[in-house]
Amino acid sequence: MVAEAVRLLDADGIESLSMRKLGTRLGAGATSLYRHVANKDELIELVVDEIYGELEVPAVTRELGWREAAVRSAYSVRAMAIRHPWMASVLGQVGLVHLGPNVLRMTERLADVIASAGFTAEEADLALSAVFSYVIGYATSEAAQLSLIARSGMTEQEWMASLTGVAAAATEELPRLREGHDNYRGRTAEQIRGEKFDYGLQRVLDGMEFRLGTLSTGGGAE
Repeated sequence: MVAEAVRLLDADGIESLSMRKLGTRLGAGATSLYRHVANKDELIELVVDEIYGELEVPAVTRELGWREAAVRSAYSVRAMAIRHPWMASVLGQVGLVHLGPNVLRMTERLADVIASAGFTAEEADLALSAVFSYVIGYATSEAAQLSLIARSGMTEQEWMASLTGVAAAATEELPRLREGHDNYRGRTAEQIRGEKFDYGLQRVLDGMEFRLGTLSTGGGAE
């Protein structure tokens, strides 16, 4: 049931999810589904927990430092959000209300990665929140853009090409914006998205490393 709900959401989006529609796809009546879940909200909680199971969070080892482990984890979260563009819109509905096994396990592993950098338990939680907020925020915007392009019937590269002339005309008298636009010439849309995501992620991690440096030299909270 949960796997079929994921397929329904991936195909049609969160607005399409109903117990009746899911029952039809499963060849069962909506009423029979209530033997397994109390309501639609509980189903969403189960679906979110299922998706969390896709995350890959490597353990920090002698060969793999905390920063690289954090980068790999962040890319896994981003990939999850792109595969399931409806996911970001329901994360706020779940949070601590639903502590499913995958949510707990993946959150614990992410916390281990951040804590291994040397943060205190309290600050590790804040640092994890900062990284996760950036990744989800970027991936939500990215997934929304990709959904928009898909609805247009164009490929991402075709969509980007269609905007090139418009962007050039719009920034003709705006040198800073024109320079920024020109810097991306010769790159694919996917490469540009990846570069922007990685830049922001690395700056967040730079800030965390700087913070660790202040802690090691005796600097406390401001």
